[in-house]
Amino acid sequence: MDNPFFERPILNSPYTYPERHWELDAQGQPTQRIIENRRRADYITPIPKPKKHKGKDAQLSLVLDEGKGLSTQDQLYDPTSVINELRQHIDRWRALPNPNDWQVTPETARLLQHWRHHLFNSIRPFFCQVEAVETVIWLTEVAPNAGKTGRRFLEHLSSANHNANPELQRLALKLATGTGKTTVMAMLIAWQTINAVRHPAGRKFTQSHSRRLQSRRFVDARQLHHFPAGPLGNGRPAMPRQLGDP
Repeated sequence: MDNPFFERPILNSPYTYPERHWELDAQGQPTQRIIENRRRADYITPIPKPKKHKGKDAQLSLVLDEGKGLSTQDQLYDPTSVINELRQHIDRWRALPNPNDWQVTPETARLLQHWRHHLFNSIRPFFCQVEAVETVIWLTEVAPNAGKTGRRFLEHLSSANHNANPELQRLALKLATGTGKTTVMAMLIAWQTINAVRHPAGRKFTQSHSRRLQSRRFVDARQLHHFPAGPLGNGRPAMPRQLGDP
């Protein structure tokens, strides 16, 4: 019997917005049907069909919270609704054609244009890498000026941080294995460092990145390849060469 899902599992280019996906049923199994839009963020764990058991006791569902300890059998911590809504806001923001409407610094706008449209000599950034950095930029530079919408996301993150790590405010990105997290780190370093140097009085950008980048104490060999002065030259820089000039 034909199985199109396994014959052609990849439907989208890694460099563009995902516009199609294979439908999965409630057990995480492919239905062989292609849906003409992006898959929603969700916890998907393929589970084999359970064997039939005698008796009337219903099988308890498996609590999946990746060891965070936030979910129980009575209450499930599920951030996917927030993630899907955030994606929609970032999609609309990304679609704005005029950089003056992006509500970011000129340096950030230049970086976004570079990552999205530059004709790289070798490997260009994957869409997921650019989207990851866009998400941090939107939450840092855009959300504080986005009224109730931005405030709702920031308050959610603040509450989640307080519940999980009191007094330690952090923002984490989750990317699959092989998506190039080192490149994302280099892009974030470039964004924070350039803005910290150009806007030293700003509170959105950390000065520690700038000092450490100059000493190179924290940048490993892989990350150095992503900067204009690195061994790969202009092939795969995390920032335009012009922005690295004093």
